[in-house]
Amino acid sequence: MHALPIPPAALRDEKAVHMLGAWIAENGLHCSMNVTFFENNGHGETDAWGMMLADVIRHLADALNKHSGANRQASIEAIIQSLQVELEEPTSDTEGDFVAKPN
Repeated sequence: MHALPIPPAALRDEKAVHMLGAWIAENGLHCSMNVTFFENNGHGETDAWGMMLADVIRHLADALNKHSGANRQASIEAIIQSLQVELEEPTSDTEGDFVAKPN
C-alpha cells in the first residue's frame, strides 16, 4: 500500500479528526468517511460535508498550481465541471456498506 503522509498539523493537534480517506484498490474507489461527526457536533451533516469538499477542491487547485503552475481558478472550474458530469452520468456504480467505527 502507498499511503500519503499525515499533515504536520494533524500530528501536532491531539484533537485532530480523520474525516476522509480514499484509495484506488481492486480496480475501484474505496472510501473511509467519518459520517455523523458533524451532526454529532451540532452541525448540519450535508452542509458541513459540502464545505469540507469545497475546501478539498481549493487545496487540490493550490497543489496543482504549485506543482505545475496551473491556474488556480481554472483548475477549480474544471474540477467542478468534471464533478457535475460524473454526478449526472456516473462512470461506475457506488456500492458498499456503512461500517461503524470500532470502539
